[in-house]
Amino acid sequence: MEAVEIVEPPVESIRYPEMRAEVIDAVRSLSDLDYQRRVWIRHEYPQDGFYDDLTTNVHILFDDTCVLPEPEQRVGVVLHSSEVEAIKALGEVLDPLIGELGDASDGQYLEHPQWSEVVTRAQQAHQILSRHENR
Repeated sequence: MEAVEIVEPPVESIRYPEMRAEVIDAVRSLSDLDYQRRVWIRHEYPQDGFYDDLTTNVHILFDDTCVLPEPEQRVGVVLHSSEVEAIKALGEVLDPLIGELGDASDGQYLEHPQWSEVVTRAQQAHQILSRHENR
């Protein structure tokens, strides 16, 4: 019996890896409720000169990198095709929440009943995004 060679599909190249790193950081921030409470709410920053909040991460995803609301448009730019559905699923809960709460405080977002679903979907998306970073 011959050995079977398992071949993974080729990894798509990413045009802007620095922007991709910003997307991954933003999704990571959205995926960690303890981090959000510590950094966004209590302003306990890991080092001098550091700043992070919900608005920063929303701008990264919607404005700076434009992975939301249509992540399929960013394949090859900052995303791999295998990541589109996870990012889209995150946007499906985050976008309506932004529409509902608008400029509310980070604390109000974290207290909203839908926030736990944002965190869950961000965790799933972060797990998928991280797969490519470990290759």
